[in-house]
Amino acid sequence: MSTRSANGCLAMLNRYYFVFTVCFYGLFPSWATAKPVALDPLPQHQLSTQLITKFVKQFHYKTPPLDDALSAAMLDEYIEALDPNRSIFLSGDIAAFERHRTHLDDALQKAQLKPAFQIFTVFKERYSERVRFALELLNRDFDFSVEETYQFDRGDASWAKSREELNEIWRKRVKNDVLLLRMAEDEDDEATSLAKRYERLEKRFSQYEAEDVFELFMNAYLRAVEPHTAYFSPHVSENFEINMSLSLEGVGAVLQTIDEHTVIQRVIPGGPAEFSKQVHAEDKIIGVGQGTEGELIDVVGWRLKDVVDLIRGPKGTTVRLRLIPMESGVDGPVNVVTIVRDKIKLEERAAKKSIIDTEDEKGTVRIGVIDIPTFYLDFDAYSRGDKDYQSTTRDVRRLLKELTEEKVDGVVVDLRGNGGGSLSEAISLTGLFIKSGPVVQVKDASGSVKLNKDLDESIVYDGPLAVLVDRFSASASEIFSGAIQDYNRGVVIGEPTFGKGTVQTIIDLNRYVPNFETKLGQLKLTIAQFFRINGDSTQFRGIVPDVIFPTASEADDQGERSLDNALPWAHVHPTSFVPHDTADLDLTPVIARHQKRIKSDPGFLFLLSQVEQQREVKNKKTVTLFENVRKANRDKLETNQRERLNHFRLSQGLKPLEAGEEMAATDDDDNNSIDKIQLRESAHILVDIITLEKSKTKNRLTVKGSSGTRVALSGRAGIEGI
Repeated sequence: MSTRSANGCLAMLNRYYFVFTVCFYGLFPSWATAKPVALDPLPQHQLSTQLITKFVKQFHYKTPPLDDALSAAMLDEYIEALDPNRSIFLSGDIAAFERHRTHLDDALQKAQLKPAFQIFTVFKERYSERVRFALELLNRDFDFSVEETYQFDRGDASWAKSREELNEIWRKRVKNDVLLLRMAEDEDDEATSLAKRYERLEKRFSQYEAEDVFELFMNAYLRAVEPHTAYFSPHVSENFEINMSLSLEGVGAVLQTIDEHTVIQRVIPGGPAEFSKQVHAEDKIIGVGQGTEGELIDVVGWRLKDVVDLIRGPKGTTVRLRLIPMESGVDGPVNVVTIVRDKIKLEERAAKKSIIDTEDEKGTVRIGVIDIPTFYLDFDAYSRGDKDYQSTTRDVRRLLKELTEEKVDGVVVDLRGNGGGSLSEAISLTGLFIKSGPVVQVKDASGSVKLNKDLDESIVYDGPLAVLVDRFSASASEIFSGAIQDYNRGVVIGEPTFGKGTVQTIIDLNRYVPNFETKLGQLKLTIAQFFRINGDSTQFRGIVPDVIFPTASEADDQGERSLDNALPWAHVHPTSFVPHDTADLDLTPVIARHQKRIKSDPGFLFLLSQVEQQREVKNKKTVTLFENVRKANRDKLETNQRERLNHFRLSQGLKPLEAGEEMAATDDDDNNSIDKIQLRESAHILVDIITLEKSKTKNRLTVKGSSGTRVALSGRAGIEGI
């Protein structure tokens, strides 16, 4: 997201351009002829370290000191990155690494990377030992009638004190892997399938290069500073540029690594994964196959970039993903989803409209819906001067006009799953609903606060307004919904948002050493923080809705609030602005009607049962290795899921799924109905507000919500300035 504050920071970076160039070429004159040893830091890594530490120290918003405290956090982050499940290192290894706890900062300041590579060498040796032991275990017979449990989540467990203790952990791990394959009825025998997995893992770790180690360690340092600052190796930089240009030919999903699994962080609007209706955030990818018949290659334990390379492919080709749905956990059914690769089309990500007809005491009330998947702007067309360039604001302006012509009584702006995008679009979109004024404040690392304003005095839509958000609504979505709340312009409904209120810029490290032939990669650096016009940050807390859905019960474990070292919530001076209105309308009766309605609403009952199931999955850390009990648990889980889904389907007039029918293979009507559960309730809430408003006065009113914000509403929608 570009801002004037970000541009100011880049201008400062440019002023240092010559200094860095001269300084770094004078530091290491013998680099051109150096011949590094395998898995030793390379010359370019020392140069990159000097650049990165300088940039972080001078331009990061947090201005973190490179001291002993950061050194300790860095060591913990690095060990966590290498062995997140505490099943590779021994406690003696961890004790030996303690000698680095207060010295990694000194090493970084000298561009000395030996400690990181020494730790990795120990990890590589230990990992090879574990794989060899696992392969040996496959020659044994396991007794699945013994009552014993396996702790699959060891993130908070103690480190094994001996190889014997570690062997026992791995014996249960391999036994669990075998049992999972037995239950999945894998086409290969379990030993063969697992042998392939373990051998692939050993081969991949044996192919680790110095660049991989440097990337791991540098990101441990940067994560210890703040979670959105990161180093992109040259290979990852290429992937990032492909993603930013939206020319990626793949499935349309953002991936991350959690423990040994590749996990879907979010599904990109307009991509093949979204259209499949079978891929969701927090699903785990455990297998990837090419074409409709290709082998499903086990990718458990793979590096993220290797999984990405396997999934990516030319437009029109087919890839199959073996997924563990987020609500299933380790015992649940596994789905295989077939996806045809395609480009993510801007037009498929565009805002769309629909209408929900609902009822109040006097008859039908029409609520218009505008779904905004992302804040987009066709920069190329805009820069060329094309009159018909595509943007969120232009599209929503047109949709609002169409909805008014269709005589809607109110509008819901749906920002669920909207991870952000163009800041300028968030500002101009806000301007469609307010006369003019400030929208967001941006504070940079120097402490300077700048104001971003909507300067257009026309109001495009002046009718009743609601904004629907969820835990995946982030960044630009939070700026827009926060401004609507602050101006008392509409009611915000849903779940507390993600809480991503920071600004990042991308620095090409090679720019500062222009004649250095080796690629250095890029640094993503947090340089500023967003603040609402009331002075509150959108960071960490996100936007708290006026009407909060009960699905938000675990908001503290989601979004920015779940990330280590996230910047805290903060406050600056509020700016001067004119709220939309002054009279009060208490939302208490509206919230009471909402709570009464959802107690018997089949859709919300289904969503709440899903939330409860997800909570159980997240809290579970062990599983039984007794096969009959394990199968019974799996069957019970699948039966319960099917019963919940069928109860909802019947309530919507849909055919129930038969036993054995894959729950992922539901029809579009079912998926659309599930997507619309919260949307329909948002429409009901807005109708209640309109009804309450009419009962109070025909004049414009202001609503006081549960979060203490005030929301202005009016009568039937109106269009101006089209």
